[in-house]
Amino acid sequence: MERLDATVKGHQLEKVKLLNLFLLRTFDPPISELENLPVTGFHRIGKRIVFEFPDELFLVLHLMVAGRLRWKAPDFKASPKAASAVFYFSHGSLVLTEAGTKKRASLHLVKGKEKLDNFDPGGLEIFETTLEDFKERLLVENHTLKRSLTDPRLFSGIGNSYSDEILHDAGLSPILLTKKMTDEQMEKMFESTKKVLTEWAEKHRNMVGDGFPDKVTAFHEEMAVHGKFQKPCPVCGTSVQRIRYAENETNYCPTCQTGGRILADRSLSRLLKSDWPRTVEEMEEFKKGDGSI
Repeated sequence: MERLDATVKGHQLEKVKLLNLFLLRTFDPPISELENLPVTGFHRIGKRIVFEFPDELFLVLHLMVAGRLRWKAPDFKASPKAASAVFYFSHGSLVLTEAGTKKRASLHLVKGKEKLDNFDPGGLEIFETTLEDFKERLLVENHTLKRSLTDPRLFSGIGNSYSDEILHDAGLSPILLTKKMTDEQMEKMFESTKKVLTEWAEKHRNMVGDGFPDKVTAFHEEMAVHGKFQKPCPVCGTSVQRIRYAENETNYCPTCQTGGRILADRSLSRLLKSDWPRTVEEMEEFKKGDGSI
């Protein structure tokens, strides 16, 4: 969002071209009302990016998993296969793309701060809260740490990848239930959340510099466990394991986070039943005997 602010803020939006008719979820006010208006700023609501315009007009963009924003030439010509929308400015074009066949990104244009507030799920902003508020929010419901960290009603803007990194840094199991946590564990997770988010924000700034991010991905070589299935944990060397569910997966180190226990992957443990390895040692023996995961 910092690069959006540096690149687009203060510039007049000349034209909006929608190439995916399902992208825009509102009709009043019409999207054409933004044309020839300056972008006055940006802010974030959870994982949504809010473009601010005069007269309390707000364009709310949710990129979902596969959505990306790219900066192209002012005369950029896009096809529906290459882009979902193009926002034209005199000095360049902001292009919204989505990988894959499932187009889930969404745009809403609303007028008035009251209507904008409807998009706020109520999650705490980590850098604007206290340890006590963090603890209180964790204990609202009894969920696993993974689910709690990624629940936008509890915490704002923490996705699948950074939740893996936070829990690894804190040395906590992704399936530990919140109401079984000690005060020490909650404090450690609070500090790890701030640490990981701060470190990765700085890394992204260094990678992008003064330009506009071109290759945006949830997977980075420098990450400790996310996307590192079967690769060695950078702390202890144990092979990183995963739990797969729906279209997401949780990555963790069994030695650093679960006391050597291999967590059951729903699909594989159902298939293997009693043969499912439950410890790091059993996993290594399983691999030696033609087992592959």
